[in-house]
Amino acid sequence: MQPAPDGSRLGDVLVYTRTTAYRHDSIPAGVAAMRELGEEHGFTIEPSEDPSVFTPASLNGRSAVVFLSTSGEVLTDAGRNALRHWVDAGGGFMGVHSAACTEYGWPYYGELIGARFAGHPPVQTGVVVVEDAAHPSTAHLGSRWAWQDEWYDFRSNPRPGVRVLASADENSYTGGAMGPDHPLAWCRDQERGRVFYTALGHCASSYSDAAFRTHLLGGLSWVSTDGIRTE
Repeated sequence: MQPAPDGSRLGDVLVYTRTTAYRHDSIPAGVAAMRELGEEHGFTIEPSEDPSVFTPASLNGRSAVVFLSTSGEVLTDAGRNALRHWVDAGGGFMGVHSAACTEYGWPYYGELIGARFAGHPPVQTGVVVVEDAAHPSTAHLGSRWAWQDEWYDFRSNPRPGVRVLASADENSYTGGAMGPDHPLAWCRDQERGRVFYTALGHCASSYSDAAFRTHLLGGLSWVSTDGIRTE
């Protein structure tokens, strides 16, 4: 088994895919990609759509929690409390694509994820601009990455409160609404925990793309509680 991009080992990862609003057809491909990455890099995943999995006992000892294209209200009040306490105590959280369309009524989640979804133009090819090539989610990419996706706009710019890793060049596609400063992927600390979010991942075909898989793996390795928090 190969190590993650930063040399760390990952352990048990909860991949949560519950939706109560729009459901992406790419979710099965995303789960399959996460499982294959785990097999290759030495971690296990537990896919779930059951909100009862969010308890202190269930979260204890996990390397990370991934919200993979979740949408709407997907947690119970007890689950929200469990997730908040787990992250703040040092847990790792990763959000993919419509994780930004999730838990609109929970203020803590808005802070956790960094920004909330506002809208998007039709799926099309555009350019991702890498702003931080030192992060394991972007270190393998060139300075500009041509990519097809559903280019999310956000209700507010997360930049003041996050480390922006990549942004969208709105001149490279039609219908962007955020202007010249349009973050797409970022990371941040949340108390003792870590958070990574990428707006990419709408298309099922994305999850078979080697560069995108490395993007996901790099984000996961950065938030993981196993071995990388000593940097």
